[in-house]
Amino acid sequence: MRLKTPSEIAAMRRAGEVVAVTLRTMAAAIVPNQTTTLELDEIAAAVLKRYDAKAPLYGYKPSFSDVPYMHNTCISVNDEVIHGVPDARRVLREGDLVSLDMDASVDGWCADATITVPVGKVSGKAKKLLQATREALQMGIAQARPGNTIGDVGYTVQRHVEKNGFSVVREMVGHGIGRMPHEPGLDVPNWGKPGEGQIIQVGMTFCIEPMVNAGKPEIAHVHGDPWTIVSADGSLACHFEHTIAITENGPVILTLPPKD
Repeated sequence: MRLKTPSEIAAMRRAGEVVAVTLRTMAAAIVPNQTTTLELDEIAAAVLKRYDAKAPLYGYKPSFSDVPYMHNTCISVNDEVIHGVPDARRVLREGDLVSLDMDASVDGWCADATITVPVGKVSGKAKKLLQATREALQMGIAQARPGNTIGDVGYTVQRHVEKNGFSVVREMVGHGIGRMPHEPGLDVPNWGKPGEGQIIQVGMTFCIEPMVNAGKPEIAHVHGDPWTIVSADGSLACHFEHTIAITENGPVILTLPPKD
């Protein structure tokens, strides 16, 4: 992957701030037993428009789909691990876990983040899953220092998740990011061995995104839906993600809201 200059990283931070504000606005709008996932996607569209930002996902047509994706975000509920499609019929119920996943492009630079939000009161297991996944992301970010390896990051994420009795999804991984939401040349798995994989360098920009199942790590596709991926055993899933940049002083999170 191409290493970024400080000015390019600053441009990505502007996109990251838009992502963070959008996710925060979406989460704040959730009303149990009332809000639909399509309504949340429409909120995201309004925030992006306010900041003159674009959703790279909108209109994207991958090889596995016959039609382009006509939404701004992916919204996954309960056993949906990733790439859930916003739907006017999908009402968020008390006790659900909902993952809000989006990227934004500002002046040609991208940032990507995901948060998982409890809908009203959730079970103790759901709370533990949320905490473990959020902690695993922060611990993985802390390992993303110059001279460490991508394996150091993945090992740290995996160890914390499994210590809490959960499992990391193997098929879906973090990625490089820059001018494109998925920049080629770097994968960031949520598992690994210390000292293995690419060496982390100053100027790298990539996404760390633990996708964690409460049950077994296997995933499955929903019949008739080329997008949504679920846990194969029907267990709860959780997903957190940040875009980071590597500086001489260590990792910097780019997908945080602007300081007031």
